[in-house]
Amino acid sequence: MTPLIEPYLFFGGRCDEAIEFYQRSIGATLEMLMRFRENPQPTPEGANPPGWESKVMHASLRIGGCRVMVSDGCESSTPFSGFSLSISFPTAAEAERAFAALADGGRITMPISPTFWSPCFGMLTDRFGIGWMVTVAAAR
Repeated sequence: MTPLIEPYLFFGGRCDEAIEFYQRSIGATLEMLMRFRENPQPTPEGANPPGWESKVMHASLRIGGCRVMVSDGCESSTPFSGFSLSISFPTAAEAERAFAALADGGRITMPISPTFWSPCFGMLTDRFGIGWMVTVAAAR
């Protein structure tokens, strides 16, 4: 069996907002969604903050050919650090559009521009604290 790495992101109560944002900004497709109230096994007492019955227990997004799994998690604060998601586009126009959409409400750390390895590359942290590297693959 070949191992497969799939990111699993916890949004600390903002998962519905994140799903909508990624659908709008980079064309993510929602594959499935389950809320805590739909859990076939009762959630242990005190495992989640009060009022989280309607929060996302598990969801799966398709972004291009990759799956990214998401959840509200079990706590209201989830810092993201030490990684970035890299997303590649076939054209500079598509990369620039996605970069601008992902940067809305976030922070640009490297403006999108040509580099020695790509005709179009930029880095940002989106409104949820997720780092992104947006690129166009260089012609071989």
